[in-house]
Parts: sequence; C-alpha cells; structure tokens
Amino acid sequence: MAPPPHALVVPFPAQGHVIPLMEVAHALADRGVVVTFVNTEFNHGRVVAAMPSPPSARQNGETVNNGGGGGKRGTGRIRLVAVPDGMGPDEDRNNLVRLTVLMQEHMAPRVEELIRRSGGGGGEEEEEEAAAVGDGWGRITCVVTDYNVGTWALDVARRTGVKSAAVWPASAAVMASLLSIQELIRDKIIDAQDGSALTQDAFQLSPDMPVMHPAHLAWNCIGNDEGQELLFRYLLAGVRAVDECDYILCNSFRGAEAATFARFPKILPVGPFLTGERPGKPVGHFWRPEDDACMSWLDAQPARSVVYVAFGSFTVFDKRQFQELARGLELTGRPFLWVVRPDIVHGDVHEYPDGFLDRLAASGNTGGRGKLVAWAPQQRVLAHPAVACFVSHCGWNSTMEGVRNGVPFVAWPYFADQFVNRAYICDIWRVGLPAVANKKSGVVTKEHIAGRVEEVMGDAGMRERVEAMMVVAHESIQEGGCSHGNFDMFVESILS
Repeated sequence: MAPPPHALVVPFPAQGHVIPLMEVAHALADRGVVVTFVNTEFNHGRVVAAMPSPPSARQNGETVNNGGGGGKRGTGRIRLVAVPDGMGPDEDRNNLVRLTVLMQEHMAPRVEELIRRSGGGGGEEEEEEAAAVGDGWGRITCVVTDYNVGTWALDVARRTGVKSAAVWPASAAVMASLLSIQELIRDKIIDAQDGSALTQDAFQLSPDMPVMHPAHLAWNCIGNDEGQELLFRYLLAGVRAVDECDYILCNSFRGAEAATFARFPKILPVGPFLTGERPGKPVGHFWRPEDDACMSWLDAQPARSVVYVAFGSFTVFDKRQFQELARGLELTGRPFLWVVRPDIVHGDVHEYPDGFLDRLAASGNTGGRGKLVAWAPQQRVLAHPAVACFVSHCGWNSTMEGVRNGVPFVAWPYFADQFVNRAYICDIWRVGLPAVANKKSGVVTKEHIAGRVEEVMGDAGMRERVEAMMVVAHESIQEGGCSHGNFDMFVESILS
C-alpha cells in the first residue's frame, strides 16, 4: 500500500508562530496527511515540556505524537523533530534579527537532509532510522513553511523537487503591506534601503483596508535599529520567493478582511485556526498552561463579569507600567484573570504595588479581586461565559481568538504587526477601544485602564458587532465555508 502524503512544516521560532503552524499540522493530519514538524532544539524542548502528558514515543531525538491515546509507536500522524538554530544556549532568542539570520545558515541544511532522507531515500542507515521513527512514513512531498522563516525553506523545497506553501500567521493586511513594498518605495512612503519611514502621513492600500502609519509597519517596530536594513532586505527577498509559491495560506477569514483578500487574491484565507484545542496533543505552547487554576476560578465568577488580561509571549513592561496596570485592574472593581509571564517585566522581577498580592489572597476564589497565572489556556478562557473583556497586546492569534469567541477588546499593542491589528479592532471592526498612553509620562494610567474597561464592558453595540463577527468566523471554518474550502483545496493539491 502506498504511504500517505507527507508534509514538512516549519514555523518561525517564536510562540505566536509555532502555535498556528502546529494547528496547520493538525488540520493536515485530520485530512490524512502525515506531518514532520520542525522546531529549533530550544523550542522543541519547551513544546514537549509544556505538553499536558508525556509524549508517547521518542527515538533518535524525535518525538512521535500518537494523538494522546498511546498505542503503537509511530501510529500517530505528527512527529516533532528538533534542529539547531545556530544560537548559543544562553543567547537572547528574542533578538529576532540575529535569530532570523542564523536560521538560514544552520537550519536549512538539516531541513534539506530531512527531506532527502525521508521515505528511505538516503541509503541503508537512513532507511533504518526512518523506519525506527514511524512505520509507513513515506517521502516528504510538500514543505509548508511560515513566511517569516524566509526564502531558505522555499529554496530547499525547490532543490528537492517537492511542492511548497507559505503560511502567513498574521493578518492579510500586513502580508499586503509586504507585497506592496515596491509601491511604498515608489510613493516615497518608505526608504528603499532599509524600509524606514520617510513621512509621518498615514496611508491606505485600498479604501476599506486599515489606515497604516509608516513608522508602525512591521519591519519598523521589531525592536531597536540594529539590523534594520538586514531584516528589511530579508523580507524583500521573501516577497520575491513567495511569488513562486504554490499557495499562500493566511490565518484569517474573508469576513474579517474582505477588502484585502479582494485586492490580493493570491492570499487564501484558511482561518481562524482553532488554536490550543487538541486535548492530549502538542499545541505549540512554550509554557504549560494553568488549566485547572484558570477554569475553576472562572467557574466561580458571574457571567460576563471577568476582565481577561494577556499580552502574549514578547511584551515586556517596565516596573512603572507594570504597577500601573495592576492598580488599574484593581480600580475596575471587577474580577480579573491576569497572565503574568515570568519574563513580562524588565529584569524578570515582578514588583507589585504594596499590598496588591495580599488583597488578592484575601479575596479568595469568589471575592472578585483577581487571579494571576503564568500562562493560560487562552482559547478555553475566552470561550468561558464569565469572560466579558479582553485586555490584549493585539497579536494576531489573540485577535482571532477574541473575535472567534465574541469578546470585545481593550487594545494595547507592543510591536510588529500589532498596531495594524489595533486598527482593525478599533477602527474597521469597531469591536474594541485603544489603550492610550499619557502624552507627558508615556504611561497608560490606572484611571485610563479602568475607564477603558468600563467603556468596553458597557457598550452593547460593540458586543453585538463582535458577536456578529464570531458567527461569520465560525461559518467560515465549517464545511461549506470559505476558509474550510480553501484548506481542502490546498490538501487536494498535496494529494494529487
């Protein structure tokens, strides 16, 4: 019997990319495709450690997922593979420019080796190793890569003669800004050398798309200026490479970004991905979610009473803003569930306002003060009937999860694509309000935080709009929906 089609999935090595690419892997597996999922060694260890139960089988540095049901090793459809990223064990992997550059040098040869070795294509020794990893795994026939990985993964696919697809895990509007780089250069909006802003004037790529600010284009707000030109060149090369891709799959839905998909028809909406909802299977978390603590606390709260506060995996606050946020949440007088990552504050020391933790402890599970966790099962939290408002960094995964569950936002972006996402939330969809820093101090004050939460929770029209989007989002991923059909079309091309 012929082996099933075999896809190699390569995410960019960051939390907000691994999670949606892992869901792509599961969606492929649901449709009969076997998947080799390639993480960096550093992230592979984090993903495996955060899984809800020990992996069922590990061999030769590879983890085989058997779908949470145990059984014979290799009977699952996803195996997790680790390759080096070229960084030292103590280097800062939040330095995205350096990480991006090193990936091409260190990951590309290993990924190419995986493809050539697959299906017993590399000689007797490799055949034995492939057989040891999973029975019946045939040759890799398609590379599905995160666009942000860069050109090397697509180049590897071409060299090895397999099909390729790029997954864009952010909004189609941000992808459109990349595809429009030459137009932005021509119109003297950005610099041709490094992509930096040449004007402070806002622009739109089409009348119904979000208003964009040149300084807030994704490549202009990744971090400091070091490596800016290199990163811009890398993105520019990626645009050219994607032109030769068989598919560009986007974690969005037509109802959310109709104008963008109309203008850029090569971008196929296949979302919103149902991230994090694979019990017993790897979902890509770098931290183990505190499921029981979150859900039992939410169960004790009244319907539509809780403020959920989460800023993703990259946002970092200084001590002053961190404490002001804590005071603001208290000032709402409402129950709040706040995700406080170990590294969310500069220096990794959480200095709460005086008495803050004591007041939370005194309130208990039902006192209404709040609950702090290091990481949350976000999809389950947002789907809970107690949650009424989402204070968010506006990462695209979080944006889609909020919309998919009908929860309005207080929008508080940090970097990269999050400013465009805020424009969608606040200006296009009108399902949230922006958190605005005080012009003098640069701090989002406690009074402003509490006021915004009250405005959002009291706006019935906003609730109606986000719930209407929720319905459209769910329809898009059901059989007969646009996103569902697009993904099926993509899988059929792999099967052919």
